[in-house]
Amino acid sequence: MGWLDGQVALVTGGTGGIGSAIVRRYVAEGAKVGVMARDATALQQLQEELGDAVVTIQGDVTRYQDNQRAVDTTVETFGRLDTFVANAAVFDYFTRLDRIEPEKLEESFQKLFAVNVQGYLLGARCAIEPLRQSKGSMIFTLSNSAFYAGGGGILYVTAKHALVGMIRQLAYELAPDIRVNGVSPGATSTPMKSLEGLNKRSVPLNEIPGFEQAAAEAVPLKRIANPEDHTGHYVLLASKQNSGLTTAHIIHSDGGWEIRKAAG
Repeated sequence: MGWLDGQVALVTGGTGGIGSAIVRRYVAEGAKVGVMARDATALQQLQEELGDAVVTIQGDVTRYQDNQRAVDTTVETFGRLDTFVANAAVFDYFTRLDRIEPEKLEESFQKLFAVNVQGYLLGARCAIEPLRQSKGSMIFTLSNSAFYAGGGGILYVTAKHALVGMIRQLAYELAPDIRVNGVSPGATSTPMKSLEGLNKRSVPLNEIPGFEQAAAEAVPLKRIANPEDHTGHYVLLASKQNSGLTTAHIIHSDGGWEIRKAAG
């Protein structure tokens, strides 16, 4: 018996890093899962791995039509929707405001916010009605950058801070029918990519020289997370039996970033 037996979830950005770890954990806990992502090859590989426990949808979270198609496909395939997990995001490779060329600032802002904020809102809007029917929940992936400076550049940190307000407002608007919560991972060894064209030095997170060691040394628990380290929080928040009174809450999964000691 799993914690999510009989439940159905939809996960965006579900083919890599934390997203695919959530999908695998949900399936292990008894859930059926719709998986939305842009990479058709990665979606096919996940479908072959997990079989009829998942249905895959190729789409772009910045487009309303694609989000609606993902919700509709999940409901049509599995008969219901209990949890919507918004997880797709792009990074900004720690780029400071004064390092962004003025002529690129507006375009870069719009592209990053379209994925990291607008994509969450579009998915949430499309999921409202089936979640009302199931008395379900929404779970949003944040970051320690939603609470502290220095975990990214100006665009990424600003976008993640915006999501804190989004969770609280959605929890207020959608109660009592839908619970709305978040998980705030710290530094994680993932292939998360940065916005194209913003920083010439940009590489995926897990390819930054020294990143894993520096991230581990920055927190009291002295290790960087693997994607699987966060998945239990997503299971808990999706479980109707074990978190039925939890809403407007964000679980920190960051190795104790708030209590890190000063250098020296």
